[in-house]
Amino acid sequence: MKSGMMEHALNNDTNYLNDGTTLRSWLLTTDHKRIGILYMLSITFFFFIGGAAAVLFRLELMTPRGDMLSPDAYNKLFSLHGIVMVWFFLIPAVPNVLGNFLIPLMIGARDLAFPRLNLASWYIFMAGGLFTLLVIIIGGVDTGWTFYTPYSSTYANTYVILAATGIFINGFSSIATGLNFIVTIHLLRAPGMIWFRLPLFVWTMYATSLIMVLATPVLAVALALIAVERIFHVGIFDPAIGGDPLLFQHLFWFYSHPAVYIMILPGMGVVSEIVPCFARKPLFGYTFVAMSSLAIASLGFLVWGHHMFVSGQSVYAGLIFSLLSMLVAIPSAIKVFNWTATLYKGTIFLKTPMLYALGFIGLFTIGGLTGICLATLAFDIHVHDTYFIIAHFHYVMVGGMVMAYLGGIHFWWPKMTGKMYNEWLGRINALIVFLGFNLAFFPQFILGYLGNPRRYHVYPDEFQVFHVMSSLGASILGVGYVLPLFYLIWSYKFGRSSGQNPWHARGVEWEAASPPIKHNFYEVPVVDYPAYDYPPAGPDFTMSEGELEPTSPEQPQRRITSSHGT
Repeated sequence: MKSGMMEHALNNDTNYLNDGTTLRSWLLTTDHKRIGILYMLSITFFFFIGGAAAVLFRLELMTPRGDMLSPDAYNKLFSLHGIVMVWFFLIPAVPNVLGNFLIPLMIGARDLAFPRLNLASWYIFMAGGLFTLLVIIIGGVDTGWTFYTPYSSTYANTYVILAATGIFINGFSSIATGLNFIVTIHLLRAPGMIWFRLPLFVWTMYATSLIMVLATPVLAVALALIAVERIFHVGIFDPAIGGDPLLFQHLFWFYSHPAVYIMILPGMGVVSEIVPCFARKPLFGYTFVAMSSLAIASLGFLVWGHHMFVSGQSVYAGLIFSLLSMLVAIPSAIKVFNWTATLYKGTIFLKTPMLYALGFIGLFTIGGLTGICLATLAFDIHVHDTYFIIAHFHYVMVGGMVMAYLGGIHFWWPKMTGKMYNEWLGRINALIVFLGFNLAFFPQFILGYLGNPRRYHVYPDEFQVFHVMSSLGASILGVGYVLPLFYLIWSYKFGRSSGQNPWHARGVEWEAASPPIKHNFYEVPVVDYPAYDYPPAGPDFTMSEGELEPTSPEQPQRRITSSHGT
């Protein structure tokens, strides 16, 4: 059996990047690593479309008067920005890119449980995205990313049904991906990979997948009912024909608040991988951090009503939703405190991924604390539908998720490509992103507190200085998002070989070749060690930035025993 498996592995030892380089081989692939790369290319495309819309309306907001865009054009731009960024970048970025690439590698599997379904989910995602982009070409949509009724019912004259159809289609991609991850994590773990030896990234992806499978159908129903109402004039949401607009808000936020955790939980998993590696310590409180992911996913289904404090719902319902919203902060705080405890007395290496992880912790903490403020009824009523909401949302979703996504890309880039990027450019870029983000969005907290409503392109003169600061910060942030395209692509073509494990990281994925072979491992790994078993870094320990340096006596390279069973 051993010789048979070795022969099979050697026959498939071409790395995934070079195993058939034609376009057809990529478009018909069932290799989870290639599908992850396809998602990365796709969401990068959508990201820059959504970013272009942001550039245009930030230019408009440089002056207090609407002197560049008409009100309709402005409404369509911020709607386009929100729809594309939320549904086609923020939600799929970490799960579909890093989740696809890493989950089988991290658990010692050859691929996901359903490889063909995985490829189909990418095609479904692209179909939904193209439907949505068609809306841009033929005239746009002006309802905002939330599709609130009655704006999206009979009052809107733009292409609401087409945009909703694109998101409806995309929902099937999310459900298929979540189902694939759940089955893979349950059934395809390597021998010895018990639940409490799983990397925390896998735990967060498991919790995320549960949300994707359980919550997405509710959004699909809500969007389908909008189409039914518009086509057949059935009174569902539109009060003019007997509908209830609050019903749509309940359905929408029952999905869309858990969707916040679809975006942020995988980012938390990325940070949980990076912090122990660059602090050279086992993660503090592994079990609590793992269970907190499931707690966040569970409580996330119970807090949708805090988006509706001013909508006319019962004050008693508001009180309950306020309490539950504050409770969900507890498992999030567990993660932050445990990351901080891991850093305490660690031998910290400020490499590029670590800078992004530290940025995530700081920005997410600000977003989380302001979230507690918004869970307080009186304060939420004061700042509802102001720029305070925009700042809070972006600190969590962009300051959190995007920082984690960039940190994850930089952390696993050597594993993906076998090449090292320029470390100094990476560090400078992390600083640019952090500074640009804070300059862009912190002034919006002040704007919101002072009463500047969101989604208006005309505002009082006294608010101009804050809008100019925000637009300047957005410009700096844009540089930070574009620069990695250049140095990462350059590194793929001309970078130094990274070796198998340039970070001296612990984890099954780092025992695979860089880049991995087609079916990931030459031999089936047997995992007989805990997660994050980092010994203390000795005085001679160094972390390489290219070819793997010799391991010091204080840092013995862990060996993974192999199984040759079926």
